[in-house]
Amino acid sequence: MEQIFSKLKFITNGEGFIDITYDLNLYVKKNNFHSGILNLTSLHTSCSLTINENADPNVLRDLRKYMQSIVPYDSYLTLSKNREEISYKHHQEGADDMPAHIKTSLTNTCLSLSFQDGKIMLGTWQAVYLWEHRFDQKERIINVHIVGDKRQNIYNEINKN
Repeated sequence: MEQIFSKLKFITNGEGFIDITYDLNLYVKKNNFHSGILNLTSLHTSCSLTINENADPNVLRDLRKYMQSIVPYDSYLTLSKNREEISYKHHQEGADDMPAHIKTSLTNTCLSLSFQDGKIMLGTWQAVYLWEHRFDQKERIINVHIVGDKRQNIYNEINKN
């Protein structure tokens, strides 16, 4: 059993999803791991990590629109009977900043994924996404912690026998 800590960097193109499944599988493979657990942590407060469908792009569009509907920009209406409008106090970094923090709080900043045979174990239609909640392009860093067994190379297997 071995473990490594590292960071992966992604550049987003503003609000939306980036499928990072390929990058994660490549990272596991390049580090010669066979099976184990991959822990991911976003080092930011305005983006998320999520697992969702990778077949129909309408799923991601609908998720984005739904999140925008429950977390509006600039202000929100309370759920009380009088439906009072409340403006965000935190807006120093732009109109998208406080809503991005709320979206991050409602979603995930950490994921723990099993992998076997050097590949993340996901369902047929699943992918791992970095979900950007800000309008502008951002550099995002994901902390990666792998605990697992390394692949045995053929030379070592022959010498064991």
